[in-house]
Amino acid sequence: MKATWNGVTIADSDDTVLVEGNHYFPETSLKREYVTFSNHRSSCPWKGQAHYYSLFVNGELNENAVWYYPNPSEAAQEIKGRVAFWKGVTVG
Repeated sequence: MKATWNGVTIADSDDTVLVEGNHYFPETSLKREYVTFSNHRSSCPWKGQAHYYSLFVNGELNENAVWYYPNPSEAAQEIKGRVAFWKGVTVG
């Protein structure tokens, strides 16, 4: 699976976990040169609190396009250490 945005591969892995229609990539597959800080947070009733990263690619910013659960609930342990994408990031 590859995650791409703005013409660039952001993550690439054969080891993704599918949860609620989202592919969670190993955090180690994330190309850090395209990742920038975000202080955005959200909560999921069964996974816990999500933290976000923004993407900066070819001079364009995609705020909060990457999310992860640093301390997922017991029910969501399979996504610990993994990241997922939205906001125009193509996964396939």
